[in-house]
Amino acid sequence: MTTRRTLLRRAAAAAAVLMLPKPLAGLRRMTGDPDRERLAAWSDMLRAEGLTREGIPFGRAAIRAAELAIGTPYEAFTLEAYLNEGGSPRAEPLALSLTRFDCVTLVEASLAIARVASGSAAVTWSRFACEVERMRYRGGKRSGYASRLHYFSEWITDGESRGLLRDLGSSLGGAEDVRPMRFMTEHRASYPALADESTFDAIAAMERRLDGTPRMVVPAGRIGAVSDGIETGDVLAFATRIPGLDVTHAAFAFRDDRNILRVLHAPLSGGVVEITRSTLPEYVAAIRSCTGILVARPLAGPAA
Repeated sequence: MTTRRTLLRRAAAAAAVLMLPKPLAGLRRMTGDPDRERLAAWSDMLRAEGLTREGIPFGRAAIRAAELAIGTPYEAFTLEAYLNEGGSPRAEPLALSLTRFDCVTLVEASLAIARVASGSAAVTWSRFACEVERMRYRGGKRSGYASRLHYFSEWITDGESRGLLRDLGSSLGGAEDVRPMRFMTEHRASYPALADESTFDAIAAMERRLDGTPRMVVPAGRIGAVSDGIETGDVLAFATRIPGLDVTHAAFAFRDDRNILRVLHAPLSGGVVEITRSTLPEYVAAIRSCTGILVARPLAGPAA
């Protein structure tokens, strides 16, 4: 992704690699009716299957929404399209789609659908937008490109601080990754938004702040031993040894009908949302630069 998303794609290649009336006024529709039709249909499905009832683990609704997206095309750089159209990184619109995804937007959209489907309130596009916005931006407040949670490890810590998920790294025996995050500023030419000096300075300051927040990574060799502690619907991020970078991919843990732990994701290589044939440990072992995984359990969270 050169944001979270562009950063992940370009890092992998290098390795071998609304303001809504405030919030609605800046809302960016990436497609038209098909997106809203999916939101309505998928939310109805979650409710009809009883996945939004009190007492049901929230991750089950999220993973069901992601399942409904299987076969949807992968598309990179959707969050940067406004820059290519001459937009300013100081006024980033809220990009939304349910008809094309990259790895992180699939995770965000699935969680957002699960949240708007919960309870009895009407499911609306604006509610969906609010849910995406509060996951994608630091503190849930969108104030330009630099407010986006570009490093996925910060996406986890920021979401945890607001009750949207729980970091499972420590409980699963994760080890601290204390490497400084400098990938964006050290690859400035790969990020068009960083041509703007104030945006570059804000990203540099963000990277320095992350120095005090180590990431808890479950080592690749330990995943099999702790896999019973990973539930279907947990959010996964694949840690990397690439200097200055935390992760190169994000996904959901998925348990099939035999309880085998696999990965449900939007991969660059496959071109569509899919479930891996390989198990989670096998999938990680096949990624040469992967050192392990970050794991977070999504929560319904406080009302938006």
